[in-house]
Amino acid sequence: MDCDIAIIGGGIHGVGVAQAAAVRGYKTILLEQYDHLAEGTSSRSSKLIHGGLRYLEQFEFSLVRECLLERSYLLKNAPDLVKLTPVYIPIYKNSKRPPWMIRAGLSLYALLGNLSCDARFKKISKAKWNKLHGLSQENLLAVYQYYEAQTDDRLLTQAVMSSAQEYGAELLLNATVTKIKLGKNRSTITYVNELRQNQILTSKVTINAAGPWVTKVLDCVQPKQKNINVDLVQGTHIILPLRLGGVIFYIESPHDKRPIFVMPWYGETMVGTTESIFEGDPSLTYPHEIEIEYLLDAFTFHFPKYENEKLKVSEKFSGLRVLPKNEKNSNQRSREVIYLRDCHKNPRILSIFGGKLTSYRATAQHVISYIEESLPKEKAKLETKKIKLSKAGEIFN
Repeated sequence: MDCDIAIIGGGIHGVGVAQAAAVRGYKTILLEQYDHLAEGTSSRSSKLIHGGLRYLEQFEFSLVRECLLERSYLLKNAPDLVKLTPVYIPIYKNSKRPPWMIRAGLSLYALLGNLSCDARFKKISKAKWNKLHGLSQENLLAVYQYYEAQTDDRLLTQAVMSSAQEYGAELLLNATVTKIKLGKNRSTITYVNELRQNQILTSKVTINAAGPWVTKVLDCVQPKQKNINVDLVQGTHIILPLRLGGVIFYIESPHDKRPIFVMPWYGETMVGTTESIFEGDPSLTYPHEIEIEYLLDAFTFHFPKYENEKLKVSEKFSGLRVLPKNEKNSNQRSREVIYLRDCHKNPRILSIFGGKLTSYRATAQHVISYIEESLPKEKAKLETKKIKLSKAGEIFN
């Protein structure tokens, strides 16, 4: 089996590259090790399509602007999958950031979003605080409201892959890559299928979009390639069987001031996320009791009417992010994507390190621009920012 582009990994970045490649007319095959898409991070995220307000503190203005632009495309092209939702930020006497700083950040956020309606914000008057679904008012100084968007990350991944298939991309499930041998003009990929049989395909370019497994896949390449020293950062979410009015709250943990989202999810409430370094097999990540207690403490601190209730966690899950290893707290590290190629001119393999759910389409466009010299000249059938996406199942509410 021959193709122009072979993509390893059926998460949001893998399917995004498959869509971008197929639209350009390249013969594209995506290999996923499990029997369904979005098994890893792409079904275990915070489910947000957002610009990343807190990234402004790391001066990542271009990243925020790109994400806000990508959010606008998704709101237009996938209205069944991406829903704009009000977000409330309460600021207390002991909050890490005072009201003036939040206002300044939201003002810059609005400017980076071209002052569009979905990028603007407002201050909630004190007279309306009692309508914020039980939010604690003790030492509350101010409340601001702006907008972010929510999605079901698994359904979004499926919708993008379905779109890629409409343009000719092929999907191979239960395909675990064991070896990638780089050749001068073509590379040979060996994978194991669901019958545990070795199979082979060849490609002009291979894209390693394996998410938490990205370094493991890169270790399968011959000749041996340089790797990047990264951390896998675990984020845990819990779901509580209660409703808080269909809005999002952007709160701080009372323990370490980490930002936490409290948001609606299929008629219940999702709380997350945590950040801790993970070591081991990415398929074995699971929520730890200390993480669950951390999230419950943050929730009941801000919504004290639930403090004396025995809150039952109806669901819990953990996902892994790939972040460059350094001495900074994981919450302060750059979210910029790293594109690692075997060579800058005519690359044979490109590995994607990191990336955000929101900007998957932009990431895919960057990937295509880096590898197009290695591919036959093709003319794009349509810009991906104009492609409509439709859901494949029930969406959250």
